[in-house]
Amino acid sequence: MVVAAGVLAAIAAASAANAVLALLARAVADKPDDFGPLEPGVYIFLTAVGTVLGGVGWAVARRTSKDPNALLGWLVPAVIVVSFIPDFFLFDVGGAVGVAALLLMHVAVAVIAVPIYRKVMPLTTG
Repeated sequence: MVVAAGVLAAIAAASAANAVLALLARAVADKPDDFGPLEPGVYIFLTAVGTVLGGVGWAVARRTSKDPNALLGWLVPAVIVVSFIPDFFLFDVGGAVGVAALLLMHVAVAVIAVPIYRKVMPLTTG
């Protein structure tokens, strides 16, 4: 129950942060008004999916790695960078500001979720 509550808290907090980023992007850009990924239904769903998948990955690393701190120390940033790739294909639709907002959303989710994962699924060192 603690893990599920932590993941739900991470989803809620990351969704709130992403809402702020989406609102800011819409306020300063010309294209993001009709940019689907900045619609609440889209980014909240994707935030939930990413947070749950991140939690699953965290749990797997925690259970299977001899040194999960070291593994997650490079794996988390690598996954964030890889998660950027699809966003780069959206420049023509969302413009630079829209895409920048999406990239920041990925980082926001990680910055919020990782400390929560550490709290509800503590790591051991090898």
